[in-house]
Amino acid sequence: MRAGKRKVYSGAQLSALTRLFSAAVFREMAKKGRSGLYRRLLGQTNLIEHAGPHSTVGDTFDSAFEILKVAGYRDEYIYRAAISQKVLLGKHSLRTASMLNEFRTGCSKADLVILNGTATVYEIKSERDSLARLANQIEDYKRVFAKVNVIASEGHIEGVLKTVPYDVGVMCLSNRYRISTIREAVDCPARICPVTVFESLRMGESIAILRAMGVMVPEVPNTQMHAEMRDLFATLDPAALHAEMVRTLKRTRNLAPLGDFVDRLPKSLQAAALSVSVRRSDHSKLIDAIATPLHATMTWS
Repeated sequence: MRAGKRKVYSGAQLSALTRLFSAAVFREMAKKGRSGLYRRLLGQTNLIEHAGPHSTVGDTFDSAFEILKVAGYRDEYIYRAAISQKVLLGKHSLRTASMLNEFRTGCSKADLVILNGTATVYEIKSERDSLARLANQIEDYKRVFAKVNVIASEGHIEGVLKTVPYDVGVMCLSNRYRISTIREAVDCPARICPVTVFESLRMGESIAILRAMGVMVPEVPNTQMHAEMRDLFATLDPAALHAEMVRTLKRTRNLAPLGDFVDRLPKSLQAAALSVSVRRSDHSKLIDAIATPLHATMTWS
């Protein structure tokens, strides 16, 4: 292939490459130590043709990731990986920060939230996404998180800037897989809505937050608990609640125990390890599966 000429992949090949990073493949490898779905998807790509004689499963994930990293092919997982690698693990660490995935917020689901000294949400708008719902998503996020960012492809930046207000941060994942900040997000915990925060949390987390803020937890039947708690949250100071929410979620959604597991995986799979829940007892099976020589996977079913 001539230098500078980019290989063109069919829609079916790109779909298979993308699905290699799905939760279904990750969980199957962790549960069984192998994955028939991985083997079938691999057969729909051309990765085997270009693999070396000593290539492993992990090598194919890295190769697939390099292909999908190219602008135009990138989906949400590529953006998640960029934020995980360059923000969570690059600027922070699993000991000092935590990350939430697909966090329910009002009528929206936040793609990714990083909890450090504050709560920062990242809405992903990849090349494959539309901006149609962005304005409503931003309004939902402002009701729960102090900082709101949109991270988008170069082609979306102009549209994002026209859609979101001045206090929303805008970031770009460049064609060279670098994150640049077009506009900083304003940190504003006072604007959050305590009732929306309550509706986003697990009940145990809500109870822990009330106790930490010195509020008596109601002793009522379970059928009345939700309404009583909702009313109590409505009386809380937004900024104080936000601070306690961050402290509580950093504890209840702590990712520090995953540190060694993440370090032992290829970089292309670290975002999956941080977002797909698998049992700790299955970590070694997944690591062994990733180290499997490619030729040995032909028997996986």
